[in-house]
Amino acid sequence: MKKKLLFLFLTLIITGCSIVRIDTKSIDNIINVILTKDNKLFNQVGQGYKYYLPSGVTYVDSDDLNDILYCNGAYYYLYIDAISYYYNTQNNYKVNPDVYYSKVLSKEDGFKYPGYLEIKEISGLYQIDFSYNYAKIETVVKKENLNDTILNASYILSTIKYNYNIIKLMLEEDYFTNKTGKYNNYNSKNDSEKFKLEI
Repeated sequence: MKKKLLFLFLTLIITGCSIVRIDTKSIDNIINVILTKDNKLFNQVGQGYKYYLPSGVTYVDSDDLNDILYCNGAYYYLYIDAISYYYNTQNNYKVNPDVYYSKVLSKEDGFKYPGYLEIKEISGLYQIDFSYNYAKIETVVKKENLNDTILNASYILSTIKYNYNIIKLMLEEDYFTNKTGKYNNYNSKNDSEKFKLEI
C-alpha cells in the first residue's frame, strides 16, 4: 500500500499535475476558477471550432454554428459567434441590478476573454445567459441545478478553440454563393465522342 501511495505521489510531482478542488457553492468562485485557467481539453469538434463537453452533458444536435446540449432535464443552447471572433469585437454588457445575478467578465478582472453572466428568476426557474470567449450558452434550469449548470457552461465556454483559417473561409463573400448553370447530360453520340479523359 505504501508503495502505491509513493508511486502516486511521485507521479504527481514528475508530471506536474495538480488537483484543484472547486467550491461549487458560489457562482463567483466557479467562474473565477474555471474561466481564469488555461484549459486545453476538447472532445467535441464543430465547423471551425472545438470544445470540451463535461461528463453528464450530452450532445444532441447541431445547426451550423449552434449546438444543442442536454443535462439534468435542461437543454443548453450553445451559439458560436464566429463573426465576433473573426473581427475581435467586444460586447457592451452592463450589470443589471434587477436580476438574480449579473456580472461583467472583463480582462481587467483576470478573465482571458470578455463576456458576461446574467441569471434571471422567472416563475421559480432560472434563465441563464452566459457569454464568454465569443460564444454564448442559454438555458433555463431549476434552482438545485443552477451551480452545476454554471460549472458545465464555464468549462464549455472556456475550452472553445477556434480555427481561424476555416472561419475566414466560411466568412468569405463567395463561399456560400450557389452558382447556377444549365447542364444537359443527354448529348448526342457525336458530342460524347469528343470527350477525352485527361489524367
